[in-house]
Amino acid sequence: MEIDVTDKDFDKEVIKRSANVPVVVDFWATWCGPCQALKPVLEKVAKNYGGKFILAKMNVDENEKTPEKYGIMSIPNVKLFKNGEIVDEFIGAMPEDRIIKWINQNL
Repeated sequence: MEIDVTDKDFDKEVIKRSANVPVVVDFWATWCGPCQALKPVLEKVAKNYGGKFILAKMNVDENEKTPEKYGIMSIPNVKLFKNGEIVDEFIGAMPEDRIIKWINQNL
């Protein structure tokens, strides 16, 4: 499952949902080359996991409050939330096999 999230609905869509299912948040921007490279990889992995986690995408240019709250200094920045807390994260584009390993370690 994939969703786009904003400052307004982040608490509902990420924090509250992560109590029931892990939520992977991709902080990205349209001008960011590594973000554009990572996006289809994350989407493919999310689809292959069939609902074992939610992929939430947040455009940092359109939303300033949440990236600031979570200290986003570089993008792409991917954080995995469980029970409202960040349990792991990575910065930069990664190949699919490393993303799968990262997901498996955290689910």
